[in-house]
Amino acid sequence: MKKPGRSLRAQIAGSFIGLLLLALLMIVAINGFFLEKYYISRKADALKIAFEILKKYETASSAEEISQEWLSESSKQNLSWVIVSEEQEWKIIAGYGFKNDINVMSGRLFGYTHNLETSEDVDKRFELLEKNDDCIIQKSKESVMGVEYMEIWGVFPRGAYCMVRTPLESIQESAAISNSFYFFVGVGIIALSGLCIWLITNRITKPISELADLSLRMANLDFEARYKSSINNEIDVLGQNFNKMSKELENTISELKTANAELQKDIENKIRMDEQRREFLGNVSHELKTPIALIQGYAEGLKENIFDDDAESQEFYCDVIIDEAAKMNKLVRSLLTLNQLESGQDAVEMSRFNLVELIQGVIQKSSIMIQQSEAKVFFDEKEPVYVWADEFKIEEVITNYFTNALNHLDGDREIEIKLERGSVLKVSVFNTGSPIPEADIPNLWNKFYKVDKAHTREYGGSGIGLSIVKAVMDSHGQSCGVTNYENGVSFWFTLDIEKH
Repeated sequence: MKKPGRSLRAQIAGSFIGLLLLALLMIVAINGFFLEKYYISRKADALKIAFEILKKYETASSAEEISQEWLSESSKQNLSWVIVSEEQEWKIIAGYGFKNDINVMSGRLFGYTHNLETSEDVDKRFELLEKNDDCIIQKSKESVMGVEYMEIWGVFPRGAYCMVRTPLESIQESAAISNSFYFFVGVGIIALSGLCIWLITNRITKPISELADLSLRMANLDFEARYKSSINNEIDVLGQNFNKMSKELENTISELKTANAELQKDIENKIRMDEQRREFLGNVSHELKTPIALIQGYAEGLKENIFDDDAESQEFYCDVIIDEAAKMNKLVRSLLTLNQLESGQDAVEMSRFNLVELIQGVIQKSSIMIQQSEAKVFFDEKEPVYVWADEFKIEEVITNYFTNALNHLDGDREIEIKLERGSVLKVSVFNTGSPIPEADIPNLWNKFYKVDKAHTREYGGSGIGLSIVKAVMDSHGQSCGVTNYENGVSFWFTLDIEKH
C-alpha cells in the first residue's frame, strides 16, 4: 500500500497557517500601499471641516474670541492654523500653534495670494490634492527643514484669508507603526493559531488515522482491531460502522473457513472412500479369482470325463471344487459380517457372561485343528471371570485370534491364552513362531492385508479376520493390538470386567 506523502493533520494545519500568513502579507501590503493615502484622505476631510469651522471666526478681532473647545480639538488633531486680514495690511486676526509656525503660515498665505512662488518651486515643493472655489488642499515641503505638511488655504466670504495645516510626518510615522504593529501581531496570531490548529487537527485527524489503521488491519484479515475514539460527530458513526463491518466479516470468514474445512473433509472422505472401494474391489477380485479359476477348471474336467473310470481322481476333483467353494463362502460371509460391523447395522447386544467358559468352549471346538497342528495349548484360568460385552462377537474375536495362532505356529508350537486384570481385562493369545515385521504391524488391521501371502493362501486365509476383530472392538469402545516377542507373537484385546 502506498503511504501518503504528508499526514492529513499536517495538510490541514499547513493550509490554515498558509491562509493566515497570506492574510498577514495582504494586510501589510495594503497598509504599505494604501494606509498613508487613507490617512491623507481622512486628514483632508479634517482640514475641510476645520476650514469651515474657522469661517465663523472670520470677524474675530483676537484669538481670545476662539472657543476653547475648538482650540482643544485643534491640539488633539495636531492642527496649526492662522486667519489674516488683507484689509488690515495682512494683520493676523487669530491663530493656533507655535508663534513661528503662525508667522510662517501668514507669510505663505501672502506668497500664495500674490503669486510669489516660481513654477520651479511649485513643482518641487507642492503637490496639489484638491481645488475648489473657496480653498486649495495641497502637500507642501519646507525648503529649510525638509518637513512635509498637508495644508488647506483659501479666502473667506468677507475677504479674510485662512490656512490650516498638519505635519505629514505624524501620518507617515503612524502608518509605519501601524504596519509594524500589524506585522508582529500577525506573527503572534499565526504562531498561536498554528498551535491551536495543530491541537484541533490532532483531535480531528486522530480518529481518521485510527480508521486508516483499522482498515489496513482489516485488509490483512486482522479483525480484532476496534475503533475506540470518541469525538461525537460523523467520524464516530463511521468508526462504529467499521466495528460492525469488522465483526460481520470476522463471522462470515469464520463461517466460510468452517464450511471450507467441512468441504475439504468431505472431499478427502470421498477420495478415501473411492480409494477404499477400488482397493476393496481389487482385493475381492484377487481373492475370488483363484477359487473361481480352480472350480471352473476342475468342473470342466469332470464334465469332459477326462478320468474315464478313475473314481479316485474324480473324488479329488470334487473335493477341490467343494474346498474352493467353501473358501469363497467363508470370504463372502466374512465380508458381510465386516460390512455390518463397519456400517453399524449389526448392533452390539451387551450381556454378562463367563469369559473363561467361552474361551474353554473355543479351545474345545478347535480340538481337531489342535491335534493336526501338534499344538500345546495353555489356559490356566479355572475360576469364572464375568465380563460385559456381546458374547457372540467376542467369541468370534477369540476364534479369529486362536485360529491365526494355530495357522502361524512354529518353534515349540505352543499357544498360551492369558487374562490380565486391571482397570479393564486384557485378553492375550500368544503363539510361538516368527515375529511380525515392524513395518507390517500398522497394516495388520486393514482388509485383505497379508504378511505372508503364500502361507495365508495355504490355510485359506482371506486377510479379513483381523479387520473384523478391529471393527468388533471399536463397536465395544475397547482396544486391540499386537506385541512381538523373541519367540513369538501375542494378539490382545480389552473388555470391561465385572468388579466385585
